[in-house]
Amino acid sequence: MASEAPPFWWEEPDWKVLALSPLSAVYALVAGRGMRRARREKIEAPVLCIGNFTVGGTGKTPVAIALAQQAKRMRLKPGFLSRGHGGSFAEPHVVDVNHDSARHVGDEPLLLAEHAPVAVTPNRAAGARLLLERHGCDFLIMDDGFQSARIHIDYALVVVDARYGIGNGRVIPGGPLRARIVDQLVFTSGLLKMGEGSAADPVVRQAARAGRPIFEAHTEPSSKAGLAGKRFLAFAGIGHPEKFFDTIREAGGEVALSRPFPDHHFYAEDELAELAMTARAEGLGLITTAKDAARLRHGAQQDFLDRLDVLEIDTVFELEHVPERIIEETLDAWRQRKLKG
Repeated sequence: MASEAPPFWWEEPDWKVLALSPLSAVYALVAGRGMRRARREKIEAPVLCIGNFTVGGTGKTPVAIALAQQAKRMRLKPGFLSRGHGGSFAEPHVVDVNHDSARHVGDEPLLLAEHAPVAVTPNRAAGARLLLERHGCDFLIMDDGFQSARIHIDYALVVVDARYGIGNGRVIPGGPLRARIVDQLVFTSGLLKMGEGSAADPVVRQAARAGRPIFEAHTEPSSKAGLAGKRFLAFAGIGHPEKFFDTIREAGGEVALSRPFPDHHFYAEDELAELAMTARAEGLGLITTAKDAARLRHGAQQDFLDRLDVLEIDTVFELEHVPERIIEETLDAWRQRKLKG
């Protein structure tokens, strides 16, 4: 299973989509109206949102990290805002990588926190104030929340996976879209096509016709050392595990066995025992993603973690100046907002 999303979302529309079309129409109406009528609090700092049109992983977190690194190079002090998938804190909480577990704050915030302070809360305005007042952040990057956040966004960069695009192009529950594309493009500042493939081309053309700039990027292993010539049992609980398996192959490793799990999956002891036993019996190494490793950090036995390889990835923009451009345009939009009061 590629993710918790129904497989038919990523296939040509069939009878299921037709049967769900009345519900999709209602969802689209409500979602579009919610985006248009939302009262968004203005924050005393620039806000850059990294979002997507659909449910499911498009590689937003590595993009957010790459832009935070660029912000630091520009002598800014970035901070991240995240809802925290599965998090358990009732009040805004700044992630502590040494003590917080993924069950408490979510897996992606743990990855982000290695690069800048992260406030985890559904109330992103409260999280923003926490980062500004207590941690001195002067540039905020919001990981997700494009459709639902109730703070003013100065620049919204929407990430689209080149391999999967927007699936069957239907709105939830008939497809993966969180709202109609026309409604979402109104709030889109720029579109980032991630990876290789042609599935995203129709929405890229639609965005271009709407006058939105189109950027391109891909992910690659942070270090290819140690993978070449090795055989692995690869497992991943992310939106599209196949992309992870392909990345291992591109880095020179062999995926002898693969085990996909649902996105944000928390591994039970028996699942980890089965993975370890199978890898040992087949003479394979174990390898997973950085997101999965974040969830395993406080939930797996040390001997399992000791034999586990973790494939770190970086976002690489096709044009080197693009990250700086996005940061600068976010700053410009914020300055204009300040002038208008």
